[in-house]
Amino acid sequence: MSRLLHLADLHGSLSDPLLDAMTFLNEVTGRYPDAISFAPGRPYEEFFDPADIPVHLETYLRHLREERNLTDRQVRQEVFQYGRTKGLIAPLIARALAADEGIDADPEALVVTVGAQEGMLLVLRALCAGPDDVLLVSAPCYVGVTGAARLLDLTVHPVPEAGRDGGLDPEALAAAVRALRAAGKRPRACYVVPDFANPSGASMDETARRRLLEVAEESGVLLVEDNPYGFFGRTPDARPTLRALDGDRGNVVYLGSFAKTCFPGARVGYVLADQRVAAPDGRTTLLADELAKLKSMTTVNTSALSQAVIGGMLLAGGLRLRDANEPARRFYARNMDTLLAELRAAFRGVPGVSWNHPDGGFFAVVTVPFRADAQALDACARKHGVLWTPMDGFHPGGGGEHQLRLSCSYLTPDQITEGVRRLAAFVAEQPPAG
Repeated sequence: MSRLLHLADLHGSLSDPLLDAMTFLNEVTGRYPDAISFAPGRPYEEFFDPADIPVHLETYLRHLREERNLTDRQVRQEVFQYGRTKGLIAPLIARALAADEGIDADPEALVVTVGAQEGMLLVLRALCAGPDDVLLVSAPCYVGVTGAARLLDLTVHPVPEAGRDGGLDPEALAAAVRALRAAGKRPRACYVVPDFANPSGASMDETARRRLLEVAEESGVLLVEDNPYGFFGRTPDARPTLRALDGDRGNVVYLGSFAKTCFPGARVGYVLADQRVAAPDGRTTLLADELAKLKSMTTVNTSALSQAVIGGMLLAGGLRLRDANEPARRFYARNMDTLLAELRAAFRGVPGVSWNHPDGGFFAVVTVPFRADAQALDACARKHGVLWTPMDGFHPGGGGEHQLRLSCSYLTPDQITEGVRRLAAFVAEQPPAG
């Protein structure tokens, strides 16, 4: 008989209800494979063709031979060996950032990571050194960053969003920093998704972005900007990232991912961390170099083959991912337009039901007059064949019990229409919460 371990003796994160909630969501999705699912924040699969992978790989190999003038032996080393911890395709990423976002990035300030999730973990581990250090997050917040903080035993402090569509509130951040310092805590960083945030779909306007940078400058709190959805507005107008607005002032650590703009299976992201770190002996390094030390003891490096495929995709798009993703932007914009129109048709005038109006991205939030928890989700899937995500898991300080998240990225417009119809039938059956 195998040795018995006690959960109480293992790390506390394994007993965290947040991890249980995510496990349940995966399980319920598997139990109802034929249900229309508004749950996953995935890109639309019809954009992918397996036959493209060797084409992108060959594009990158040709780049190594013809543009970087590598020998056959050097090419073999590049794609078959472990490779540089900070990554192989940082120069290409830097050129794409300049073209797409107007960000002047030194390739040496980039660390190519195993998805943006690893980037979050590395940044949090580096910035938070002791028990009084605090990570501030928008509320509601992406569970990946609060989950990473939980794994690292970090204190998380929620900061409310400004209204239903306004994103993180800069004045609320300033107030939270003052309160934490008055309590003897050290607020270190604030995680923020300025464009079409997961889960709320909210976005910050440019005035709020500039004010947020002022708060960061005044308070010394670093902003950790995550930008997975920025290309996917309902209109093609680009919004300036916090990193672009900040210039070289060093208030922003920038997280990027190719999961939505290329494909998630590659598991390639990056961190742009050009802040300077002073050592006791007077030497200075880049924060990216310090992150690379941590990475060398975790994942060692990011898959060279995955980087090569993403590198080929960048090259094939002329190092302009925004232009390359314009067909996807139009598809997701049509889906969001469809979702909002169907919600209006199904729930306009229904007491206790409301929803926000995201300017783009994958997600919208519906408020309902009953508790939208795991039990309600299971009943909705079983009786009506439609899935969604409870919002309470996205609120680290509590809240969201009467809200559900709908993701429209993975569906066709016809599926969205039918899915909202099924959701409306379920909502009509529910008695209001007492």
